[in-house]
Amino acid sequence: MTARRIGVGIGIALLAAFIFGPLLWLMLWAFAGVWHYPSLLPQSWSLSWWRQIFHYPQLVRSVGLSFTFAPIVTLVSAVVCLPAAYALARFPVPGRRTLLVVLFASNAFPKIGLYITIAGLFYALHLMGTFFGVVLIQLLGTVVFMTWIPAASFASIPRALEDAARDVGAGRLRVFFTVTLPLAAPGIFVAMVLAFLASFDEAQGTFLVGVPNYVTMPVQMYSLVSDYPPQAAAVFAVLLSVPSVALMLLVRKHVLGGALARGFELR
Repeated sequence: MTARRIGVGIGIALLAAFIFGPLLWLMLWAFAGVWHYPSLLPQSWSLSWWRQIFHYPQLVRSVGLSFTFAPIVTLVSAVVCLPAAYALARFPVPGRRTLLVVLFASNAFPKIGLYITIAGLFYALHLMGTFFGVVLIQLLGTVVFMTWIPAASFASIPRALEDAARDVGAGRLRVFFTVTLPLAAPGIFVAMVLAFLASFDEAQGTFLVGVPNYVTMPVQMYSLVSDYPPQAAAVFAVLLSVPSVALMLLVRKHVLGGALARGFELR
């Protein structure tokens, strides 16, 4: 029993090091003034790189673009996908299971080939280097979250509750907005957060479609790694990670409560 506990403890420690080690390394570089091998810690600490990042106009613009595209893509995804999710959950749609599997499978393979094919179509439609083109390419990565999870949330609501509301005189729209939507809201909220993060972190498609007119933070990381000192890249990586960590902490109750797991149950 003791050996088993030791093994579990070692496994947890290794997993924690694997997950948090790179984040700790980034934080050290972000506040490092001078750091030379073989020192395990920076020889000096500094906030100068945090100030300098915001003195580069192209870096500041990329931050603004990321925080512009992500909310817009999330909103468009919700408008497009939530009605589809409700229909898949509440109506006998032919080929429903096949459609859900296809949506999920589209995110199970490397997307660069798909993006290159779409780029050819965007060239023909004059969408390359346009704001709308970037929104569309980022939208692809949000569809599976915004369809599967809300569909499962809608499907889990007992129809007896809706029937009871109709029995006392509520119309269909009132039932939806006072009974169905509030009960499905946690799953929809989780889906919107994941869609926001998928858009915020998307790099390959945005690089192919948006450059040079629209360079978001993940795309900017390519040039930061090669053209700037390690401290600058670390600061930018921390800025890119903060929204992800903050939003995941915000929805942790619903994720741990099973909203995310239920979203990927195929019924």
